[in-house]
Amino acid sequence: MTLSLFAVTFGASRPPEQVRFWSGLLGRETADDATILPEDDFGFRIRFLPMAEPKAAQNRMHFDLTSESPERQAETVARALSLGARHVDIGQTGEEGHIVLADPEGNEFCVIEAGNNFLAGTGFIGALSCDGTRQVGCFWSEALGWPLVWDQDEETAVQSPRGGAKVTWGGPPLDPRHGPDRVHYDLAPPADGDQQAEVDRLLGLGATHLGDGHDDGSVRLADPDGTGFCVLTPRRA
Repeated sequence: MTLSLFAVTFGASRPPEQVRFWSGLLGRETADDATILPEDDFGFRIRFLPMAEPKAAQNRMHFDLTSESPERQAETVARALSLGARHVDIGQTGEEGHIVLADPEGNEFCVIEAGNNFLAGTGFIGALSCDGTRQVGCFWSEALGWPLVWDQDEETAVQSPRGGAKVTWGGPPLDPRHGPDRVHYDLAPPADGDQQAEVDRLLGLGATHLGDGHDDGSVRLADPDGTGFCVLTPRRA
């Protein structure tokens, strides 16, 4: 058994308020005032950890939420707005079928139109849409043991063999970085796994070492595009 995607973690000024927004929008249960539980036994948590730096640019990673019908898309948008979301302009033309919103702290997300075949059968969170190269899509396929379900024109996507949300990378050109990443992955070894062995494996796949985590024993790495992530200790997962 290899690493699992334990959590998608956001930096936040007010974690409890972010948890209330996202748990209300997604209809998920919470573990505490910083963590939203997965919707199934193999999904990922959503965590919000304190971050002092203000958001300075568009996130390099965002959620794509699916819609079963045009009416359901409108309901999701209305619910998000009622919880504190707002419409944002990230360069869309107005001809797109999806709707771009931001949560109360400015984290962008998309509510995808009904009939999107690429996200069919994925669940309410259809994708974690990322800025990244083909190389990094291949890296994450090896890191997580998830097959490439899309590999065309420099765009890639992976998905767990058990289903659920896809992780996608749009290919070059990449957006410039402005300050530290506000969203990152937390990876977990199996309960009887070896954190250092997994770190060594990731380094062999092309990751780089960024240092130890805060005080929880995690190890901070970056993927081949320079996007940071953490490898937790088995006891932390």
